[in-house]
Amino acid sequence: MSESPALVIIDLQKAIDDPRWALHGPRNNPQAERNIAALLSAWRGRGWSIYHVRHHSLEPDSAYRPGQPGNEFKAEAEPLTGEAVIVKRTNSAFIGTDLEARLRRAGIATLVVCGVITNNSVEATVRVAGNLGFETYLVEDACFTFARPDWEGRIRMAEEVHAMSLSNLNGEYATVLTTAQVLNWTTPAGGSRASSE
Repeated sequence: MSESPALVIIDLQKAIDDPRWALHGPRNNPQAERNIAALLSAWRGRGWSIYHVRHHSLEPDSAYRPGQPGNEFKAEAEPLTGEAVIVKRTNSAFIGTDLEARLRRAGIATLVVCGVITNNSVEATVRVAGNLGFETYLVEDACFTFARPDWEGRIRMAEEVHAMSLSNLNGEYATVLTTAQVLNWTTPAGGSRASSE
């Protein structure tokens, strides 16, 4: 059984820069791509497993639809040869894919998750991961979302939407950490489990 954690990067594709996402206000965590690149570098340096999740939207007007430039990975998350690419068509990376089977075959029990959008595909994936029994860590400053109206029509800024999503997940489905905490954990002198300290 592998004791090393897998890095799961969700939907960091060029489509996320489509201006339609920011219709109600700007995104949060403008440094998220840089943090994801740092996590990727750390995982590659350790030779740990990386799973790039690519969304193939079934919606005709989606920038994530296959065959469009938006379907391509952003430069910060471009897979290297040999790194796994999981293609999904729903919000969770586990639904309709072989992600769980791949992780089980590899003996991976711990996941570190980052990507977009915090309150959609990231949250959906983390919820399923937790329910499947994976020890799951969500890197809060390596994911982001956008402003959106709440149920009553009030616009909630991206920071609010992001924070509520993290609150939904932390402690029940995952442990929320920062990039700095995870990078400290992945250094050779670090331990084999993430720490929230």
